[in-house]
Amino acid sequence: MTTGKQLFTTLTSDGKLVLEVSEQTFPEPKGNQVLVKMEAAPINPSDLAILTSAADFENADYSTGKVVATMPEPFNTAQKARHDQRLPVGNEGAGTVVAAGDGEQAQALIGQRVACVPGHAFSQYAIADAMMCLPLGDYSSEEGASSFVNPMTALGFVENAKMDGQKAIIHTAGASNLGQMLIKICQEDDIALVNIVRKAEHVELLKGLGAKYVVNSSDDDFMAQLRNAISETGAYYGFDPIGGGKMIDTVFKAMEQVAVTKLTEFTRYGSDQQKRMFLYGRLDVSPTTLTQSYGFGWTLSGWLLTPFLQSAGFETVARMRQRVLDNLTTTFASNYKTKVDLEGMLTKDAILDYKQMKTGEKYLVTPWG
Repeated sequence: MTTGKQLFTTLTSDGKLVLEVSEQTFPEPKGNQVLVKMEAAPINPSDLAILTSAADFENADYSTGKVVATMPEPFNTAQKARHDQRLPVGNEGAGTVVAAGDGEQAQALIGQRVACVPGHAFSQYAIADAMMCLPLGDYSSEEGASSFVNPMTALGFVENAKMDGQKAIIHTAGASNLGQMLIKICQEDDIALVNIVRKAEHVELLKGLGAKYVVNSSDDDFMAQLRNAISETGAYYGFDPIGGGKMIDTVFKAMEQVAVTKLTEFTRYGSDQQKRMFLYGRLDVSPTTLTQSYGFGWTLSGWLLTPFLQSAGFETVARMRQRVLDNLTTTFASNYKTKVDLEGMLTKDAILDYKQMKTGEKYLVTPWG
């Protein structure tokens, strides 16, 4: 049996979120499983949903070797299903396969450096499905650590748009790591992309990457900028990771305002232009505000990577994976603000920093230090 350190998070029934690193025993891989010695794993926004959630880490107890923070209401009650469950964390990462089950695909990976999606990557070892492992060849674990979630999600957006016959996309987090990947993908695939950002420096950043349509939500004429971009591109289809607040509502309004200018006669029901937004994250945990002042031809749906991959089919997924590998240090390159080990993840300064999910300030976890 193999032993190593692993990070866990537990939300107790009395509203305490506990983070801890402990020594664990890892089972021998079976069938098509592999045991990966984890060398690098990014902290993604999707990890923070269970790692930190909405708990109060400013006033948490850091004195016991564990971190104990209070989970406020209504967030504690809303997560009742996970009460008192000790959960591992870390969607993706990269490392070296040190053992494998007797499955043919698993055996072929022994000794190889791979990117993987074990769901417990903040650990010195992880059990992963060989089908979900991407051999990295000469790439390092750091280069391959973020090769699944963001790259495959960005590619998934474009594949989804093509399946729905769309030639333009709106993305409401244009300056994010994923957003920068999406710019390059859309350029390569001739898909028009409207990027929404929050700061002037983000406009310059994306323009430097060759983005044509970048609108700043902090500008006084934001709505005019957005309408112009939608009018020029025909983008009535978009993806939003913010979730809470009014951004989706604002985008729908802009879409409708453009659509009604193209009507040849008045209708009390608004335009018949179909408008669709996908919610793929929850960076803002406040309620999503919809005022429905955009006719009746609109749809808001959730979007998650795993269900999309399951529906896309093996050939599409294989093509997407190969494209990531072929462009791992260019289109799909990730940059990190800093590196921390497992214990370093639990310091107050680190938690308060990485939970803010600031653009361009992603953390990389190196489980072995």
